[in-house]
Amino acid sequence: MRKLVFIKADQLRPGTNGHKLVVKVVSSKMVLQKGRSDGPQVRQMRIADCLMGDETGTILFTARNGQVDMMKPDTTIVLRNAKIDMFKGSMRLAVDKWRHVEVTKPAGYTVKEENSLSLIEYELVNVVEE
Repeated sequence: MRKLVFIKADQLRPGTNGHKLVVKVVSSKMVLQKGRSDGPQVRQMRIADCLMGDETGTILFTARNGQVDMMKPDTTIVLRNAKIDMFKGSMRLAVDKWRHVEVTKPAGYTVKEENSLSLIEYELVNVVEE
C-alpha cells in the first residue's frame, strides 16, 4: 500500500486530480437547494460554495449534498482524490461521490486568506505543433 502524500493549497494547478489535502473551512454559502423531502423518497440537491485553505492559500470548494453539512467555518477537513474543475476561467476544488471527504481534528495553523487561488483567471490556449 502506498503512503498518502498530502499537498498544500498553493500546489494546485488547473486540470489536475487525485489531490489529498488537509484544509480549514473559512466560509460556506448555499448556492442551490432544490427538491422535496415530503414524499416517500427524499430527492434533494444541495450545492454550497465553500472557501477553504491552509497556511499557503485558499481555494473555492464546491460541496454537494451530504458534503454541505460538514462545511462549517473553522472545521478541518481531509479531502482525498480531489480534482480541480475550471469554472469561468478560475480553479475550483471538487470531490465527487467516488472520492472521500471527512472531518478531522482541528489543524493548528491560520489560513492565508490573501492568497486566493480561485481569484486567478486562466485562459485556454490552443498550441499548434508544427
